[in-house]
Amino acid sequence: MPNPRLTGLGGGLFCGAAMFALACLDHLLLGASLTAYGVLFLPVCGLTAWWVRRGDLLTAPVVVPLAFAFGLLPLADSSGGFGGHLMGLVTALATQAGWLYGGTLVAAVVTAVRKIRQMSRRAAQRRRPA
Repeated sequence: MPNPRLTGLGGGLFCGAAMFALACLDHLLLGASLTAYGVLFLPVCGLTAWWVRRGDLLTAPVVVPLAFAFGLLPLADSSGGFGGHLMGLVTALATQAGWLYGGTLVAAVVTAVRKIRQMSRRAAQRRRPA
């Protein structure tokens, strides 16, 4: 398993690019299935939170909802020009809020576990005699 360490910006770009690519594949292969998109969102959130470096842990739960919205662009109903596309995007965000919250929760839990492990390691190092 690769072990990259992404900055906060890199984590956001990774998550956004991954979700956009998955949305395009979903549109081509599955006919824009929002459920499949939501299911694919969960592991991307976990990977983003796992791969972000320690100093940028708090950015993971922030960037995943933005990436979810960015990835919905190819899947949103696009009838009626820009206004219709914008309304389709808002509708997709509203109807898929459960996946959005679930992915954000996955990122927050992975981030919290990593932060707790980091704090326990630091405490153990302080307790060790020099």
